[in-house]
Amino acid sequence: MSIFESFTQIRTLLKTIDINAVARLSKKVDLNKMMGVVSKMSEEDLGKMLKFMEAGSGKKKAPPMVNGDFYELTGTLSPEDKLIQMKVREFMETEIKPIANHYWNNAQFPMHIIPLMARLDICGLTYKGYGCAGRSALLEGFIAMEMARIDSSVSTFFGVHSGLAMGSIYMCGSEEQKQYWLPIMQKMKIIGAFGLTEPEVGSGAAGGLTTTCKRIGDEWVINGQKKWIGNATFSDITIIWARDLSDNQVKGFIVKKGNPGFKAEKMQDKMALRTVQNALITLTDCIVPESDRLQNANSFKDTANVLRMTRAGVAWQAVGCGRGAYELALKYTMERKQFGRPIAGFQLVQDLLVTMLGDLTAMQTMVYRLSQLQDSGVLTDEHASLAKVFCTLRMRSIVDHARELFGGNGILLEYDIARFVADAEAIYSYEGTKEINSLIVGRAITGESAFV
Repeated sequence: MSIFESFTQIRTLLKTIDINAVARLSKKVDLNKMMGVVSKMSEEDLGKMLKFMEAGSGKKKAPPMVNGDFYELTGTLSPEDKLIQMKVREFMETEIKPIANHYWNNAQFPMHIIPLMARLDICGLTYKGYGCAGRSALLEGFIAMEMARIDSSVSTFFGVHSGLAMGSIYMCGSEEQKQYWLPIMQKMKIIGAFGLTEPEVGSGAAGGLTTTCKRIGDEWVINGQKKWIGNATFSDITIIWARDLSDNQVKGFIVKKGNPGFKAEKMQDKMALRTVQNALITLTDCIVPESDRLQNANSFKDTANVLRMTRAGVAWQAVGCGRGAYELALKYTMERKQFGRPIAGFQLVQDLLVTMLGDLTAMQTMVYRLSQLQDSGVLTDEHASLAKVFCTLRMRSIVDHARELFGGNGILLEYDIARFVADAEAIYSYEGTKEINSLIVGRAITGESAFV
């Protein structure tokens, strides 16, 4: 123990001293003489004395605060950005956490939270103009993390609306479309969905969409099906991507709720993200006016630009899910007692906790840099894909260890961790599987494409 550490402990101990008792003691003991003796003590003897005084103080040592931000990355945010982050955290803690298990268990969405969430004023956070804040991708990442830290379903709902749906219009829409749709979506007066994945086409969307569109005069006729479309059972608009029969290129469309030929059926019996309302969409001679075609979406490359932007957000979601699981597990080990002591004091438990924290911290630093690349305008597909691969893999490991630390209680919904374990499986798969994202990175680092 160094002299600095010794005096730090003394200073901490002084905070527990009763000043009145010291005054009474000074009448009986020469304190100056006593301090002279202490100053001549060796570091070893001083350490022993401190331990003896702490043990005799009669006060229980308070456990450390549960905090998954071990490298204090939040501290790098500006005061204004930190305020927004904390506003989102408070919303998730007070409005979502108490109801998360109920709605998840019943596979329902809490519609009443939409106007409450709208007050946060965070939709389309990185977009410039159209009522949006034009803030950093880094802050947007922290917000995705804060949401997934409590409930990945709510984080997914928000990501679909603010990222995929609004992002499609922001990046591929005409100026007129952006002026009309983005301000009302930013205020969450209407909710958006994003329809790309199909019953038989997931990873192969780049070259094999079976949903088709055909232009007839000033209208487009769309036919096909979409599957796993989040928010689509209640969304006001859904962005539908379809292959143009005339040139075989992918086009995007804003399809309104109630449009003839558009049918959305809720998917049942999911084991993950149960609060998210995923739909099977059937489009049967669905007629959409040319004015509702995304005017700057002319190939799958335009679709991919939207996916690149949101894939970074999914990596942040994985961090949030992992952080929530870690913090739940850490808190539980401090409270759960076996053999007369908290299990947090057992070596094997601490080893698991440190493994989880190491994975979590690596994930956090990776996505932090990822968002810096995005803010600098140099984010590539392979940057986003590597983060998606690594972070979702480590997330799965963290939630697995967390469930292990809960023992049998880990399968009970009331302890929350079971929901995190299940939801992690969906985050691991959507926005590009591990295999597809690995091939994107592999192509970048080898110069060879291994896609079939």
